[in-house]
Amino acid sequence: MTTDRIFRGLFVLYLLAFVAYLFAPLVIMGLAAFNESRFPTVIPWQGTTLDWFSAMWADAAMWRSLWTSAIVAVLVVLVALPVGTAAALVLTTLHARARSFAYAVMVSPLLTPGVVIGISTLILWRQVGVGGGIALIVVAQTTFIICYVMLMVMARLQRFDRTQEEAALGLGASKLMVFRRVLLPFLRPALLASGGLAVLQSVENYNTTLFVRGFETPLTVFIATKVRTGLTPAVNALALVIIAATVIGAVAYELARRRQVTRQPRS
Repeated sequence: MTTDRIFRGLFVLYLLAFVAYLFAPLVIMGLAAFNESRFPTVIPWQGTTLDWFSAMWADAAMWRSLWTSAIVAVLVVLVALPVGTAAALVLTTLHARARSFAYAVMVSPLLTPGVVIGISTLILWRQVGVGGGIALIVVAQTTFIICYVMLMVMARLQRFDRTQEEAALGLGASKLMVFRRVLLPFLRPALLASGGLAVLQSVENYNTTLFVRGFETPLTVFIATKVRTGLTPAVNALALVIIAATVIGAVAYELARRRQVTRQPRS
């Protein structure tokens, strides 16, 4: 009995330490947005203020960088989802030996440093006259973000019952109709999750984006530049707004999902 209590207490301590390790930086970052100090810090606390939210709102360069990152993220999702899904479908239809080789080739961008991807993408496309910019950022980012989509869709496909396709084909449905009416609804959770992951990977990417951005300034590059030239808590205010919007969106989605589940008739 005493041993069980010790292990339970150690587990609680580990869980608290793990949660603190995850969320303490976010809490400190958020509190710094309310400190009057011109540098993002909470020690010493120089007074509570909302001026940094006003500074964030008035910073046109910051909003341009956020808009650039949003455009890139949308384009990355539009490219990565269909290509990654197609790659997953191809891999699941190959024989074991061919699948292993193709899988290793398709996953290799995940093992390649982002700096290498950025430099190689820039060198390759400059040979054909394409300079840095939003288009090249999308190309460079989708090189490895496609892999995440492919892996998540493949994990979902492993639970798919192929007899459903055979039954639909046997009833006269075309392959396109089977894909649209049977396979695509089944893959919807994986596609939504991989789309969200693609957005996050695109917005937070720095190493690859830095080399192919040209004259564009995505949010991560903007923040890195601010770190060198003089970072203010206005960036913390923007981060706090983004975190709040993300949490609200996640809660709203979960509530909508639970409401939909409760409305479904029980078998």
